[in-house]
Amino acid sequence: MALVLQDRVKELSNSSGTGNITLAGAYDGYRTFNSCVANGATVYYTIHNTTVPNDTEWEVGIGTFTSPVTLSRDTVLSSSNSGSLVSFSTSSDLEVFITLIS
Repeated sequence: MALVLQDRVKELSNSSGTGNITLAGAYDGYRTFNSCVANGATVYYTIHNTTVPNDTEWEVGIGTFTSPVTLSRDTVLSSSNSGSLVSFSTSSDLEVFITLIS
């Protein structure tokens, strides 16, 4: 499916490890992936751990959205783990958003 670029799409997740991300609802003032990204569409994403002391964990990549709440991490473009998948810590709040790669 085609690459989708959308503005103001940012969700919370409590996923951990290196697997798929389960999205858990939009931040105030933002939209959910499900409200503007078609099932099976490809997106550029950023995942950032907002929980101290794990707030240095981050990843930018290309993923596939599966409706209603799953984002696969297909290709890592850069990350806090030397460009590899980040094993996000448990008990953390992640912000997951669509981004534009330059």
